[in-house]
Amino acid sequence: MSQAPLLADAQSSQERLLVIYTGGTIGMQPQANGLSPAGDFPERLARALSQLPLRDQQMLPAYDVISYSPLIDSSAATPMTWQQLAADIAERFTEHRGFVVIHGTDTLSWTAASLAYQLQGLDRPVVLTGAMAPLEAPNSDALQNLYGALRFATHPELQEVAIYFANRLLRGTRAIKQHSEAVEAFSSPSYPLLGERIGDDFILFPSRGLSYQQRGAPRFELVDYQPVANGEVVRITLWPGIAPWQLEAWLSHPNVKGALLQLWGAGNLPDNPALLEVIAKATGEGKLIAAISQCPQGRVHMGAYAAGHGLTDAGVLSGDDMTPEAAYTKLVHMLAQPISLEDQRRRFLTTLVGER
Repeated sequence: MSQAPLLADAQSSQERLLVIYTGGTIGMQPQANGLSPAGDFPERLARALSQLPLRDQQMLPAYDVISYSPLIDSSAATPMTWQQLAADIAERFTEHRGFVVIHGTDTLSWTAASLAYQLQGLDRPVVLTGAMAPLEAPNSDALQNLYGALRFATHPELQEVAIYFANRLLRGTRAIKQHSEAVEAFSSPSYPLLGERIGDDFILFPSRGLSYQQRGAPRFELVDYQPVANGEVVRITLWPGIAPWQLEAWLSHPNVKGALLQLWGAGNLPDNPALLEVIAKATGEGKLIAAISQCPQGRVHMGAYAAGHGLTDAGVLSGDDMTPEAAYTKLVHMLAQPISLEDQRRRFLTTLVGER
């Protein structure tokens, strides 16, 4: 663990942030085969922050850094990565005032959603960030994303998992990566911003936060994700011409425990009774199946159209307006717990951390 040179006279670790560096583009450096995760991040971070204007440096909190080994490209993240992050935060939870997780952008929103379910009832900030270009690259967005994440992670009224990117603070369970190249890579299509940077000010909108909606001590659910870490939960996006045998190939596999279906529009399925039969057979076998829309905005209303009639009777759970990330990681989280199928279904339909 490395300590930041800035504000190093903080009286205790409870006044400091914990920065967890997992890898990703933000910390990469050129190698013979392209950009790859690179080490020495605490020193590189300190050097970068020292390039900020003096006024900004004076606003920085004290922090400690943990660097994962091995570092990963976020495309290699798994449910076990999510579990490790939650465990590390929980272990050090009372020792720090807030947390910043530095993560690759490709699966950043998936990790944020999973952390929200594992760290329910937060009473301090957990802010994820990354960058579209490496920290040392010319005109990189990395430094400003890091600075903003550090600033928002000190805000006591932020009591949930959030993503800070390109001057905007998004709820972790409401964010998606919308662009593979643009600096404003993340959006929150169905929920307003939790905060934003305007000029030199970092403004939080408390009435939109979970701190106004939850009370009591943290109720972390740090369950073992190993039973659902090897493809036991699948994600199936419908396409024109999908055949029952194709859907059955996924859902009938003995290893599959749950599935997220991405339907058309408000929750429509092709007019083929055999497709519903495949789904009903899977739910009858105790598999947890939920549905959301392929549209980035709007809710599923299963049965609103004849094309979606029968999905509820087949046992499919409505994902409402949840993002694919939030719906999928919630299925993983439910299936990892030693609770009955009835409780898994009930809890999936219950709003836990502002995800729906």
